[in-house]
Amino acid sequence: MTGQYLKFRLRPTVQRASLRIALSSLLFLLGTNRVSQPTAHELPMPVILFSFDTPDETDWEVVNDGVMGGRSAGFVTVEDGTLRFTGTLVTRGGGFTSLRASRVVDLTGEEGLELRVRGGGRRFEVEVDDGTRVYGRNVSRRASFPTTEEWTVVRVPFSALRSTFRGEPVNAPPLDPARIQRLGLYMADGQDGPFRLEVDFIRSYGAAEN
Repeated sequence: MTGQYLKFRLRPTVQRASLRIALSSLLFLLGTNRVSQPTAHELPMPVILFSFDTPDETDWEVVNDGVMGGRSAGFVTVEDGTLRFTGTLVTRGGGFTSLRASRVVDLTGEEGLELRVRGGGRRFEVEVDDGTRVYGRNVSRRASFPTTEEWTVVRVPFSALRSTFRGEPVNAPPLDPARIQRLGLYMADGQDGPFRLEVDFIRSYGAAEN
């Protein structure tokens, strides 16, 4: 009789203990899920280099191939939040025209540049300058990107940049994303004639955005 009484009184205790264990397990799982899923503000954000909606972004320098005896001509305007690079390429005697603007920024951890562009189907190049010099000369690091008649977003990985001096390959260390000093845009696709390029923004992108 006594044994039966004790057994009857212990059963609710066992049930309460089991319930506490189940609740503890549930709370642990919920907490684990919260930690493993970063919120939006914790995700890496792109670095905006140019958005073309402030007056200081009109300070782009045009460099034509006249420095090499060429006859190409480029022009730049910044209006309504858009950079417009237009002109005429003449391949004889030089074969390029370009824009350059200072932008000192640390892009450590970023994978490359992302541009929203529109053009006439010709290929342009973006240049990234980190101040590297070889034999006392500035190294040009450039990579090409396509355009279409519609607005498109193109990506240029830092790993795709070619290191050259006056168009010839040079042996240079990899780009240092922490020491970006200047950006440039080039028209040098080897086709004579008029060209146009519109750019809505230039920003970085990281590995988490691939």
